[in-house]
Amino acid sequence: MKKISILGISSLFLLATLFTGCESLKNTNNTQKGAGIGAGAGALIGAIIGNNSKIGTAGGALIGAAIGGGTGALIGNKMDKQAREIDQALPGADVERVGEGIRLVLNENAVRFDINKSTLTTQAKANLDKLIPVFNEYADTNIEIFGYTDNTGKPEYNLTLSGQRAESVKNYLIAKGLAASRFKTTGLGIAEPIATNDTPEGRTQNRRVEFAITANDKMVQDAKKEAGQ
Repeated sequence: MKKISILGISSLFLLATLFTGCESLKNTNNTQKGAGIGAGAGALIGAIIGNNSKIGTAGGALIGAAIGGGTGALIGNKMDKQAREIDQALPGADVERVGEGIRLVLNENAVRFDINKSTLTTQAKANLDKLIPVFNEYADTNIEIFGYTDNTGKPEYNLTLSGQRAESVKNYLIAKGLAASRFKTTGLGIAEPIATNDTPEGRTQNRRVEFAITANDKMVQDAKKEAGQ
């Protein structure tokens, strides 16, 4: 299971802070300063990392949602545990801790889509079933699902198809009892390939979904209380 270095994330927060406008923060109290810096940093870091093909839009969403401080550390500890359980439940998936959340890539080894299809295969459903107990155990999380395609066909069609793939995964998980309110879906079409589109094998890998798993409001509030904030 891969992890993003804390140093790298801290450096991006420092860079983002420089863009929040120090002059405009001079006459604010400490709470307002922290909120202003946090919001500015989250937005900028999300944009920076969202354009990084190594962790893609899902990783950018995770960094953009980061809270930081003692609260963020407590959330990160819970995400560490959840990431390990996901990795154990579904070894074929790519699990990565990013910021205070989890990026989960369901590639051809976990959830495979046929060309021009958004329906889940029997094997895909079986693999999603392995994740459901973990998602139930960590119910205080939100899950954004990003759908992707290979570069076969027109980009406009692929954008729609990728959204349908994300919806297929969401609808299956909801049908298995997970709360619909936890989910959001986004189709990204041919963007952010993780393999070459010049071979059938590479195109198969690019027909995938990714999850960005973040703390919901309840987890954040519970962590704030625990951190004494």
